Amino acid sequence: MNRRTFLAAAGVMFVEFPSFGQVPGSPSMKALDSWVAIGADGTVTAYSGKEELGQGIFTAQAQLVAEELCVPFAKVNLITCDTALTPDQAHTSGSQSHPANFNHGNLALACATAREALIRLASAKLGVPVSELSAVNGEVRSASKKIGYGELLGGQKFNLTLDPNAKRRDPKTWTVLGKPIPRTDIPDIVTGRFEFVQNVRVPGMLHGRVVRPPSPGAKLASVDGTSISGMPGVVKIVTKKDFVGVVAEKPWQAIQAAQKLKVNWTPGPALPPFAGFADHLKKQQPTRDTRLLDSGDVDQKLASAATVMKGNYYHPYQMHGSVGGSCAVADVQGDKATIWSGTQGVWYQKSACATLLGLKPADVHVIFRRGSGCYGLNGADTVTYDAAVMSQAVGKPVRVQLSRADEMAWENFGHAYALEERVGLDAQGNIIAWDHESWSPTLGNRPGPSTPGNVVTGTLLGYAPEPFVPRSPSPAAGAFNNNSNGIPSYAGAGCGNVKSVRVLVHNVRSAFFTGPLRSPARLQNTFAHECFMDEIAARLKADPLEYRLRHLSFFRLRDALTEVAKAANWQKRPSPNPKRPKTGMAPGRGIAVVAYEGDNGYAALVAEIEVDLATGRIVTKRIVVSNDSGPISNPDGMKNQIEGGALQGLSRALGEEVTWDETKVTSVHWGNYRSLTLGMQTPVIESVLINRPEEEACGSGETSITLIQAAIGNAIFDATGARLREAPFTPARVLAAIKASS
Repeated sequence: MNRRTFLAAAGVMFVEFPSFGQVPGSPSMKALDSWVAIGADGTVTAYSGKEELGQGIFTAQAQLVAEELCVPFAKVNLITCDTALTPDQAHTSGSQSHPANFNHGNLALACATAREALIRLASAKLGVPVSELSAVNGEVRSASKKIGYGELLGGQKFNLTLDPNAKRRDPKTWTVLGKPIPRTDIPDIVTGRFEFVQNVRVPGMLHGRVVRPPSPGAKLASVDGTSISGMPGVVKIVTKKDFVGVVAEKPWQAIQAAQKLKVNWTPGPALPPFAGFADHLKKQQPTRDTRLLDSGDVDQKLASAATVMKGNYYHPYQMHGSVGGSCAVADVQGDKATIWSGTQGVWYQKSACATLLGLKPADVHVIFRRGSGCYGLNGADTVTYDAAVMSQAVGKPVRVQLSRADEMAWENFGHAYALEERVGLDAQGNIIAWDHESWSPTLGNRPGPSTPGNVVTGTLLGYAPEPFVPRSPSPAAGAFNNNSNGIPSYAGAGCGNVKSVRVLVHNVRSAFFTGPLRSPARLQNTFAHECFMDEIAARLKADPLEYRLRHLSFFRLRDALTEVAKAANWQKRPSPNPKRPKTGMAPGRGIAVVAYEGDNGYAALVAEIEVDLATGRIVTKRIVVSNDSGPISNPDGMKNQIEGGALQGLSRALGEEVTWDETKVTSVHWGNYRSLTLGMQTPVIESVLINRPEEEACGSGETSITLIQAAIGNAIFDATGARLREAPFTPARVLAAIKASS
């Protein structure tokens, strides 16, 4: 009996096995037993490759299982992201968990297949036709007979493949799914009982601390081990190519030793200028060019337009800024490894760690344990490599937690963007052509089996990041794909009626590691698109809401706009507010809309703010968000996602910006990387949930954050008449824009 079979048979009992022994291979995505098991007591154990990162998906997935298998919510055990137990569903990212598991495949299909299989088993045992049986409360019942799931299958396997014809339950009959069940993890979190990866403890565990280079591109010259000789608790200095770490018996001993260790480095190249970085991006060569969409007639339409408008926007590098330093625990002994990690992709960690450690992937077991909030590529992956390498060096379990500075200086930052917009208008003010061009630096990404160098530890160990391959001019545009939201939602190929559209993207090599940060590229592109749409409406003295509706054709995006306007009590008028004050607090409103990734959620947002005209300080008073993600699996969870996304986006809009000098990143603590603080004046946030059970399930985790920056920028313009095209909207920038517009 293996661990997985034992868990299924044991019902609610969970057992931690020793670290070593042959790790099972990837459970088959097609096998029903990879997804669902029935315990002897009728308890359902489900397995998912989509993990809980604070977005509520654990609770929603348990609801899905309870609903489709017709069992009480309390009788569902869910196991997620353990390479020995769960199916390989790649990363948990990009608002993809809901569409992946709640439509007609994967977990939803597995549960529907299991329900129908149980009914067939009951038919055979009870001697009752399938047509006269139904699944109710963990039993299969007819008018006069019933049998429990445990009696039907308890402790045994289904030995079936997923049935593509298995029917999901009609949303009209839902009793668990679609209900606002509170997150099941919150009680343990607020009472301190929840085991984050930072809390994992393994017998005999030591503690490691990394020593990072002083600047990007620096190379290790020498390490003076005598500088920490005699320090208490030091077990080993670990060096491998350009990687340096210290392992000690206790965390504080490792910290002290790492700080005192004398390491000499060969300096890296000078960093690009911080001031004027947007212009630097546009001039940087070589580039990798991609044409997302090209109708072929944009230049002709612009030449014949009655009016041509242009706008330049800039979005800085931003960081994930997780409140707690990323952490991992690794136990590498001989040719076996067990790793506890906060990664968003345990299977990629399994294969990449095997590469780094010189092991077979089958001998690496990665177990997800939730870490600090990340929503993208923070330090969780790189610290996992740190722990694995140091554990292998000492042959004992090692826990590594990154310092604040190591986390902030060396994580994979969210991409900077320089963006140019150009539109042509006809005599009636309709958009007849839209030309969008952007420049963005890139280096690294999520690490994979062949690219452990996509994060800093892998590079220090001698592995190169994904190669940057220049390509200019770009090839012709392929099939329509708006995953980056580089194409404005108003394009005729998407949700709008603007037929003439060209979108050209230039990537350049970054001096810093980059990677996904909640709504990667989509936030930056939507910032430019939606602020520019507001500029056009202002030029025409048109109401910003009506002008957007004029250029949208898809009903779901139009409904998102009309519903948010109704909830926000939107008053028809142009921006800026003709009655705006000259002194004191100036009120303003702004609106933005997006078809997230083109087809993965439809949302609109209205922001109401006040601008202190004397200081430039922005006070956000109210945020109203409409959201259409198809069928609502948990309205409480969806509201939490909308509210959390709006607040994180507000933080990014008002203060967050990575800074650097000639040699190093300088925003390495909360004093100079300014996210929202405790005690801030929190705005009222209202959610308008649009339920469409007849549509495909799509995402809601990144819709509001995609919109908030654009809406705030538009609200500043409405309040002051000053247009800010560079984020974040700091008081100094607001004052400068007001002065420039007066």
